[in-house]
Amino acid sequence: MKLTNDQIKEIKEQQAVENKTKRATVLELEKILYEAVPILDHGFIRVIDYMGDDSSIVQAARVSYGKGTKKVSTDAGLIKYLMRHWHSTPFEMCEIKYHVKLPIFIARQWIRHRTANVNEYSARYSILDKEFYLPAPEHLAAQSQSNRQGRGDILEGEKAKQVLDLLKTDAEQTYNNYETMLNEKYDGSVIDQKSIGLARELARMNLTLNTYTQWYWKTDLLNLMNFLRLRADHHAQYEIRAYADAMLDTVKKWVPITYEAFMDYRVGGTEVSAKGKEVIKKLIKNEKIDMDSSGLSKREWNELMEAFDLKNKLI
Repeated sequence: MKLTNDQIKEIKEQQAVENKTKRATVLELEKILYEAVPILDHGFIRVIDYMGDDSSIVQAARVSYGKGTKKVSTDAGLIKYLMRHWHSTPFEMCEIKYHVKLPIFIARQWIRHRTANVNEYSARYSILDKEFYLPAPEHLAAQSQSNRQGRGDILEGEKAKQVLDLLKTDAEQTYNNYETMLNEKYDGSVIDQKSIGLARELARMNLTLNTYTQWYWKTDLLNLMNFLRLRADHHAQYEIRAYADAMLDTVKKWVPITYEAFMDYRVGGTEVSAKGKEVIKKLIKNEKIDMDSSGLSKREWNELMEAFDLKNKLI
């Protein structure tokens, strides 16, 4: 991870400020506020601001459920009830804002989650830093033969070296061409006084997708959990999962009761269809059931068996 001198100065200045407020604050999250958590080789994630805490969710829910709920339920019990029964609106009452530095190809995957406010570093106005994502050797893998959007066996030896050399050479070459077209180095110095220089908004199209960009990303807790449920999953691409795992840690510090319920019901839990439910009921009763009589497809059957760790019944 590399922070510019301006970013380091900004972080120190932000952390030095102390404000008195009547709003809800969370001590554990305050401890890491503005701090840059390193991700990948040059990336990071920072919590910039937040609104609300676990009690904000409870407060919003009790507007809907009325005073009676408080008599029969603790805050933790109510939040678990909301999570368990997919009552999502109260979780929208909390918001959080991150500053993220990430490779462009991950940013394009990330932006598919269209439920956040985003402001990205503009290469129309500024020159992108000369930083590229180069995977660690253990994250270089061949295309999976069974999953069109996944990785297979790890590349080793000469093949891994060849890939890393190609990635580095391409990134450096295109960035050098980027600077040449701009007639300007990434530190702001001029390359050739006689050259006019291409507009930044045009020169940027030459860059490779492993070039780093930055953005501010603000969302509510509900949509953050929807994002993390997909991107912190072990099936997700490693690079975006690295960011999601760090964000999960900030959620744990911010709303610990909600985090526990989320990990229990969303991350650790599983959804079962009506047909799948009947299969499980029959298995519990030791009744005969197989894929052909279940009404499930082969994929549905295997997913159900894996979810309940019944690997001996996989097809």
